[in-house]
Amino acid sequence: MRAVFLDYATVSKGGDLDGSRLVAALPDLEFHDATADAEVDGRIAGAGVVLLNKAEITRRRIEANPALRLLALTATGVNNVDLEAARERGVAVCNVSGYCTSSVVQHVFAGLLALTHRLREYDRALKAGAWEHAEQFTMLHYPVRELAGRVLGIVGYGTLGQGVARVAAAFDMRVLVACRPGAAASPGRLPLAELLPQVDALSLHCPITPATRGLIGAAELALMRPDAVLINTARGALVDAPALAVALRTGRLGGAVIDVLEQEPPQAGSPLLAPDLFNVIVTPHTAWAAREARQRALDELTANVVEFLRGGRRGRVA
Repeated sequence: MRAVFLDYATVSKGGDLDGSRLVAALPDLEFHDATADAEVDGRIAGAGVVLLNKAEITRRRIEANPALRLLALTATGVNNVDLEAARERGVAVCNVSGYCTSSVVQHVFAGLLALTHRLREYDRALKAGAWEHAEQFTMLHYPVRELAGRVLGIVGYGTLGQGVARVAAAFDMRVLVACRPGAAASPGRLPLAELLPQVDALSLHCPITPATRGLIGAAELALMRPDAVLINTARGALVDAPALAVALRTGRLGGAVIDVLEQEPPQAGSPLLAPDLFNVIVTPHTAWAAREARQRALDELTANVVEFLRGGRRGRVA
Protein backbone atom coordinates (compact mmCIF):
# COMPACT_ATOMS: atom_id res chain seq x y z
CA MET A 1 0.00 0.00 0.00
CA ARG A 2 1.51 3.31 -1.07
CA ALA A 3 1.91 5.74 1.82
CA VAL A 4 2.98 9.38 2.01
CA PHE A 5 3.77 11.77 4.87
CA LEU A 6 2.96 15.27 3.61
CA ASP A 7 4.49 17.53 6.27
CA TYR A 8 6.96 15.57 8.39
CA ALA A 9 8.96 18.68 9.32
CA THR A 10 6.02 19.96 11.37
CA VAL A 11 6.87 17.17 13.81
CA SER A 12 10.54 16.30 13.30
CA LYS A 13 13.23 18.95 12.93
CA GLY A 14 16.38 17.77 11.24
CA GLY A 15 15.64 14.12 11.92
CA ASP A 16 15.57 14.54 15.70
CA LEU A 17 12.86 11.90 16.17
CA ASP A 18 12.96 8.12 15.89
CA GLY A 19 10.65 7.10 13.05
CA SER A 20 11.96 3.55 12.63
CA ARG A 21 8.77 1.91 13.90
CA LEU A 22 6.68 3.93 11.46
CA VAL A 23 8.91 2.91 8.56
CA ALA A 24 8.72 -0.72 9.69
CA ALA A 25 4.92 -0.51 9.54
CA LEU A 26 4.93 1.28 6.17
CA PRO A 27 8.10 0.19 4.34
CA ASP A 28 7.26 2.20 1.22
CA LEU A 29 6.48 5.39 3.11
CA GLU A 30 7.44 8.53 1.19
CA PHE A 31 8.48 11.43 3.42
CA HIS A 32 8.07 15.10 2.54
CA ASP A 33 9.20 17.77 4.97
CA ALA A 34 6.55 20.14 3.61
CA THR A 35 3.88 20.07 0.93
CA ALA A 36 2.46 23.22 -0.57
CA ASP A 37 -1.28 23.14 -1.22
CA ALA A 38 -0.62 23.04 -4.96
CA GLU A 39 1.44 19.88 -4.47
CA VAL A 40 -1.04 17.90 -2.36
CA ASP A 41 -3.06 16.43 -5.23
CA GLY A 42 0.00 14.99 -6.94
CA ARG A 43 1.54 13.57 -3.79
CA ILE A 44 -1.56 11.79 -2.49
CA ALA A 45 -2.59 10.37 -5.89
CA GLY A 46 -2.83 6.59 -5.59
CA ALA A 47 -1.88 6.55 -1.91
CA GLY A 48 -3.71 4.24 0.46
CA VAL A 49 -2.31 5.90 3.59
CA VAL A 50 -1.77 9.64 3.96
CA LEU A 51 -0.03 10.96 7.07
CA LEU A 52 -0.29 14.65 7.82
CA ASN A 53 -0.45 17.42 10.36
CA LYS A 54 -1.82 20.62 8.82
CA ALA A 55 -2.24 19.85 5.10
CA GLU A 56 -5.79 20.34 3.82
CA ILE A 57 -7.64 17.19 2.75
CA THR A 58 -10.87 18.34 1.13
CA ARG A 59 -13.88 16.43 -0.14
CA ARG A 60 -12.60 16.81 -3.70
CA ARG A 61 -9.27 15.24 -2.76
CA ILE A 62 -10.90 12.35 -0.95
CA GLU A 63 -13.31 11.64 -3.79
CA ALA A 64 -10.51 11.84 -6.38
CA ASN A 65 -8.51 9.09 -4.64
CA PRO A 66 -10.41 5.79 -4.56
CA ALA A 67 -7.33 3.97 -3.20
CA LEU A 68 -7.32 6.10 -0.06
CA ARG A 69 -7.99 4.09 3.09
CA LEU A 70 -6.45 6.02 5.99
CA LEU A 71 -5.79 9.63 6.92
CA ALA A 72 -3.68 9.73 10.08
CA LEU A 73 -2.75 13.00 11.77
CA THR A 74 0.02 13.92 14.19
CA ALA A 75 -2.40 16.34 15.85
CA THR A 76 -5.55 16.36 17.95
CA GLY A 77 -7.46 18.81 15.77
CA VAL A 78 -8.87 17.43 12.53
CA ASN A 79 -10.51 20.58 11.17
CA ASN A 80 -8.25 20.39 8.08
CA VAL A 81 -9.91 17.12 7.00
CA ASP A 82 -13.42 16.82 5.58
CA LEU A 83 -14.68 14.18 8.02
CA GLU A 84 -18.09 13.84 6.41
CA ALA A 85 -16.57 13.04 3.03
CA ALA A 86 -14.18 10.57 4.67
CA ARG A 87 -17.06 8.75 6.36
CA GLU A 88 -19.06 8.61 3.13
CA ARG A 89 -16.08 7.09 1.29
CA GLY A 90 -15.13 4.68 4.06
CA VAL A 91 -11.81 6.43 4.71
CA ALA A 92 -10.61 6.07 8.29
CA VAL A 93 -9.37 9.23 10.04
CA CYS A 94 -7.17 8.95 13.14
CA ASN A 95 -5.81 11.65 15.42
CA VAL A 96 -3.55 11.68 18.48
CA SER A 97 -4.32 13.16 21.88
CA GLY A 98 -2.73 13.64 25.27
CA TYR A 99 0.80 13.63 23.85
CA CYS A 100 1.75 17.22 24.70
CA THR A 101 0.16 17.88 28.10
CA SER A 102 3.42 18.28 30.00
CA SER A 103 4.88 20.55 27.33
CA VAL A 104 1.83 22.82 27.19
CA VAL A 105 1.56 23.04 30.98
CA GLN A 106 5.23 24.02 31.19
CA HIS A 107 4.67 26.70 28.57
CA VAL A 108 1.69 28.15 30.41
CA PHE A 109 3.67 28.61 33.61
CA ALA A 110 6.89 29.64 31.87
CA GLY A 111 4.99 32.56 30.35
CA LEU A 112 3.04 33.37 33.49
CA LEU A 113 6.18 33.37 35.63
CA ALA A 114 8.14 35.43 33.10
CA LEU A 115 5.44 38.11 33.24
CA THR A 116 4.79 38.08 36.98
CA HIS A 117 8.50 38.09 37.86
CA ARG A 118 9.21 40.67 35.14
CA LEU A 119 12.12 38.61 33.82
CA ARG A 120 12.33 40.30 30.45
CA GLU A 121 12.19 43.82 31.89
CA TYR A 122 14.94 43.17 34.42
CA ASP A 123 17.07 41.38 31.83
CA ARG A 124 16.82 44.32 29.42
CA ALA A 125 17.53 46.84 32.18
CA LEU A 126 20.61 44.99 33.41
CA LYS A 127 22.03 44.56 29.94
CA ALA A 128 21.64 48.31 29.52
CA GLY A 129 23.79 48.85 32.63
CA ALA A 130 21.07 49.67 35.17
CA TRP A 131 22.37 47.37 37.94
CA GLU A 132 25.89 48.73 37.63
CA HIS A 133 24.57 52.17 38.58
CA ALA A 134 22.09 51.04 41.24
CA GLU A 135 22.32 52.58 44.70
CA GLN A 136 21.37 49.33 46.45
CA PHE A 137 22.27 45.65 46.10
CA THR A 138 18.92 45.09 44.39
CA MET A 139 16.56 46.85 42.01
CA LEU A 140 12.85 47.27 42.66
CA HIS A 141 11.95 49.06 39.47
CA TYR A 142 9.38 46.51 38.32
CA PRO A 143 6.87 45.08 40.83
CA VAL A 144 7.03 41.30 41.24
CA ARG A 145 4.04 39.25 42.40
CA GLU A 146 3.75 35.83 43.99
CA LEU A 147 1.34 33.35 42.44
CA ALA A 148 0.30 31.96 45.83
CA GLY A 149 -3.20 33.10 46.68
CA ARG A 150 -3.89 34.33 43.15
CA VAL A 151 -6.85 33.10 41.12
CA LEU A 152 -6.38 31.19 37.86
CA GLY A 153 -9.35 30.87 35.53
CA ILE A 154 -9.47 28.02 33.03
CA VAL A 155 -11.67 27.76 29.95
CA GLY A 156 -11.64 24.22 28.62
CA TYR A 157 -11.25 21.63 31.36
CA GLY A 158 -10.09 18.61 29.43
CA THR A 159 -6.69 16.94 29.75
CA LEU A 160 -4.74 20.17 29.21
CA GLY A 161 -6.91 22.34 31.44
CA GLN A 162 -6.75 19.79 34.25
CA GLY A 163 -2.97 19.56 33.86
CA VAL A 164 -2.69 23.32 34.27
CA ALA A 165 -4.97 23.19 37.31
CA ARG A 166 -2.75 20.60 39.03
CA VAL A 167 0.35 22.77 38.66
CA ALA A 168 -1.59 25.86 39.75
CA ALA A 169 -2.49 24.02 42.96
CA ALA A 170 1.22 23.38 43.55
CA PHE A 171 1.72 27.16 43.43
CA ASP A 172 -1.12 27.55 45.97
CA MET A 173 -3.29 29.26 43.40
CA ARG A 174 -7.07 29.03 43.53
CA VAL A 175 -8.60 27.61 40.36
CA LEU A 176 -11.93 28.60 38.86
CA VAL A 177 -13.31 26.77 35.83
CA ALA A 178 -15.55 28.45 33.28
CA CYS A 179 -18.60 26.89 31.73
CA ARG A 180 -17.44 26.87 28.13
CA PRO A 181 -19.89 28.57 25.76
CA GLY A 182 -21.73 25.98 23.74
CA ALA A 183 -21.02 23.18 26.24
CA ALA A 184 -23.47 21.63 28.66
CA ALA A 185 -23.60 23.19 32.12
CA SER A 186 -21.49 21.39 34.72
CA PRO A 187 -21.65 21.67 38.52
CA GLY A 188 -19.11 24.07 39.96
CA ARG A 189 -18.34 25.84 36.69
CA LEU A 190 -19.00 29.54 36.35
CA PRO A 191 -20.42 31.52 33.45
CA LEU A 192 -17.54 33.28 31.72
CA ALA A 193 -18.84 36.76 32.53
CA GLU A 194 -18.96 35.84 36.22
CA LEU A 195 -15.49 34.29 36.21
CA LEU A 196 -13.54 36.98 34.35
CA PRO A 197 -13.65 39.74 37.01
CA GLN A 198 -12.31 37.32 39.64
CA VAL A 199 -9.18 36.01 37.95
CA ASP A 200 -5.56 37.13 38.07
CA ALA A 201 -4.75 34.90 35.11
CA LEU A 202 -6.94 33.27 32.48
CA SER A 203 -5.74 30.22 30.53
CA LEU A 204 -7.57 29.01 27.40
CA HIS A 205 -7.68 25.31 26.49
CA CYS A 206 -10.87 24.92 24.49
CA PRO A 207 -11.44 24.05 20.82
CA ILE A 208 -12.68 26.39 18.12
CA THR A 209 -16.43 26.05 17.62
CA PRO A 210 -19.05 28.53 16.44
CA ALA A 211 -19.70 29.27 20.13
CA THR A 212 -16.05 29.85 21.08
CA ARG A 213 -14.77 31.79 18.08
CA GLY A 214 -13.97 35.29 19.38
CA LEU A 215 -14.47 34.02 22.93
CA ILE A 216 -12.30 36.79 24.36
CA GLY A 217 -13.10 40.14 22.77
CA ALA A 218 -13.30 43.75 23.86
CA ALA A 219 -16.30 43.14 26.13
CA GLU A 220 -14.66 40.20 27.90
CA LEU A 221 -11.33 42.00 28.27
CA ALA A 222 -13.15 44.94 29.87
CA LEU A 223 -14.40 42.57 32.58
CA MET A 224 -10.90 41.47 33.56
CA ARG A 225 -8.71 43.12 36.17
CA PRO A 226 -6.23 45.63 34.75
CA ASP A 227 -3.28 43.60 36.12
CA ALA A 228 -4.60 40.22 34.92
CA VAL A 229 -2.76 38.01 32.44
CA LEU A 230 -4.36 36.21 29.47
CA ILE A 231 -2.74 32.96 28.28
CA ASN A 232 -3.75 31.33 25.00
CA THR A 233 -2.12 28.06 23.98
CA ALA A 234 -5.27 26.70 22.33
CA ARG A 235 -6.40 28.35 19.08
CA GLY A 236 -5.75 31.86 17.85
CA ALA A 237 -9.32 32.55 16.80
CA LEU A 238 -10.49 32.29 20.41
CA VAL A 239 -9.13 35.80 20.97
CA ASP A 240 -9.88 39.06 19.17
CA ALA A 241 -6.26 40.04 18.52
CA PRO A 242 -6.85 43.74 17.72
CA ALA A 243 -8.96 44.14 20.88
CA LEU A 244 -6.28 42.42 22.94
CA ALA A 245 -3.59 44.69 21.49
CA VAL A 246 -5.63 47.75 22.47
CA ALA A 247 -6.17 46.43 26.00
CA LEU A 248 -2.45 45.76 26.44
CA ARG A 249 -1.37 49.08 24.97
CA THR A 250 -3.78 51.12 27.10
CA GLY A 251 -3.11 49.32 30.39
CA ARG A 252 -6.53 47.66 30.50
CA LEU A 253 -4.77 44.29 30.85
CA GLY A 254 -1.55 43.47 32.64
CA GLY A 255 -0.07 41.09 30.09
CA ALA A 256 -0.60 38.20 27.74
CA VAL A 257 1.10 34.96 26.75
CA ILE A 258 0.11 34.09 23.20
CA ASP A 259 1.29 30.91 21.46
CA VAL A 260 -1.32 30.80 18.69
CA LEU A 261 -2.64 33.28 16.14
CA GLU A 262 -5.66 33.04 13.87
CA GLN A 263 -3.37 33.04 10.83
CA GLU A 264 -0.16 31.03 11.05
CA PRO A 265 2.40 32.05 9.95
CA PRO A 266 1.14 35.61 10.57
CA GLN A 267 1.04 38.38 8.02
CA ALA A 268 3.17 41.48 8.42
CA GLY A 269 1.39 43.94 10.70
CA SER A 270 -0.18 41.31 12.94
CA PRO A 271 -1.43 43.42 15.90
CA LEU A 272 0.11 41.32 18.67
CA LEU A 273 3.56 41.48 17.05
CA ALA A 274 3.72 45.28 17.25
CA PRO A 275 7.13 46.35 18.62
CA ASP A 276 5.60 48.69 21.22
CA LEU A 277 3.78 45.88 23.03
CA PHE A 278 6.20 45.07 25.82
CA ASN A 279 3.71 43.23 28.05
CA VAL A 280 2.97 40.36 25.69
CA ILE A 281 5.02 37.24 25.02
CA VAL A 282 4.28 35.75 21.60
CA THR A 283 5.70 32.37 20.56
CA PRO A 284 5.29 30.57 17.20
CA HIS A 285 2.87 27.77 18.17
CA THR A 286 5.53 25.94 20.19
CA ALA A 287 3.78 25.24 23.50
CA TRP A 288 3.26 21.64 22.36
CA ALA A 289 6.68 21.20 20.79
CA ALA A 290 9.03 19.73 23.41
CA ARG A 291 11.02 16.97 21.70
CA GLU A 292 9.53 14.39 24.05
CA ALA A 293 6.01 15.50 23.12
CA ARG A 294 6.79 15.37 19.40
CA GLN A 295 8.19 11.86 19.78
CA ARG A 296 5.03 10.79 21.59
CA ALA A 297 2.94 12.25 18.76
CA LEU A 298 4.92 10.23 16.22
CA ASP A 299 4.67 7.09 18.37
CA GLU A 300 0.91 7.56 18.74
CA LEU A 301 0.58 8.04 14.99
CA THR A 302 2.55 4.84 14.45
CA ALA A 303 0.34 2.91 16.88
CA ASN A 304 -2.75 4.16 15.05
CA VAL A 305 -1.34 3.04 11.70
CA VAL A 306 -0.33 -0.39 13.02
CA GLU A 307 -3.78 -0.96 14.51
CA PHE A 308 -5.48 0.16 11.31
CA LEU A 309 -3.43 -2.32 9.29
CA ARG A 310 -4.55 -5.02 11.73
CA GLY A 311 -8.18 -4.02 11.33
CA GLY A 312 -8.41 -2.05 14.60
CA ARG A 313 -9.96 1.33 15.32
CA ARG A 314 -7.37 2.94 17.60
CA GLY A 315 -7.43 6.75 17.44
CA ARG A 316 -10.39 6.79 15.06
CA VAL A 317 -12.43 9.97 14.82
CA ALA A 318 -14.09 8.94 11.56
